[in-house]
Amino acid sequence: MLQVARLAPTLLGESRGLVAAFLNQTLNPDGGFQDRTGSSDLYYTAFGLEALLALGQPAPPVTTAYLRTFGDGASLDFVHLACLARAWGSVASPGMDAGTRESMLRRLASFRSADGGFAADPDASTGTAYACFLALGAIEDLGVPVPDGPGLLRCLEGLRAADGGYANHPGLAQGSTPATAAAVMVMHRLEASPAGDVSRWLLQRCHERGGFFAAPRAPVPDLLSTATALHALAALHADIGSLREPCLDFVDTLWTSAGGFYGSWADETLDCEYTYYGLLALGHLSL
Repeated sequence: MLQVARLAPTLLGESRGLVAAFLNQTLNPDGGFQDRTGSSDLYYTAFGLEALLALGQPAPPVTTAYLRTFGDGASLDFVHLACLARAWGSVASPGMDAGTRESMLRRLASFRSADGGFAADPDASTGTAYACFLALGAIEDLGVPVPDGPGLLRCLEGLRAADGGYANHPGLAQGSTPATAAAVMVMHRLEASPAGDVSRWLLQRCHERGGFFAAPRAPVPDLLSTATALHALAALHADIGSLREPCLDFVDTLWTSAGGFYGSWADETLDCEYTYYGLLALGHLSL
């Protein structure tokens, strides 16, 4: 994802500096990046760091001190634990010590669901596509391969919806674009292929004016769904030639001269998460 996001400046041109300035403005004095209320948050910090790296800027040194305040993540929920691992993977050395890494790996393993996947609830019987995606990335960020890859694949197969997409819960009639993209990317990393024509399912989520809907009945397309759908379609080697210009127009409607990206046409708040997704989308659309 970062490799592709690094291509975004070819389309940003002179606006690259505005985006970098916006991201730096979301950095708090304690080294964390701001959530939508202005408070430092690990989730947004992971996106802020990735976005800066995509623009060729190093991670702020102060962020290392912020990450150290969380230790091995014992007090964190699953999502923020995964974000801590991702953030450590984005900062320059020296990083975490070996003991902290092993402790984080054990804690991540505690979120393994009974079906072989991962879930935010450590006692869950079934995993989610989102959690499987986060866990795979976090474990690899900590320097080890994901154990029991076949278990992850079994979990994802159980999350296939009746319409051919993937969902975050088994037995659903309709899949969602982010969940389908997450499932595709986990399978791609594990050198497996999704059953059925998932490329077609994803392409059908694209709005005629550009941008992807999160679900068949979503009112408007959004930037997260657009970026992740494009990323998954690239992994599936799908042809997006006819979508390129409409999607570029869509992404452009969400960018502001303040340097950030909105999440959708209904959004009124800028943040570093959607700004990162803007860079990821532009990276794919620049190819």
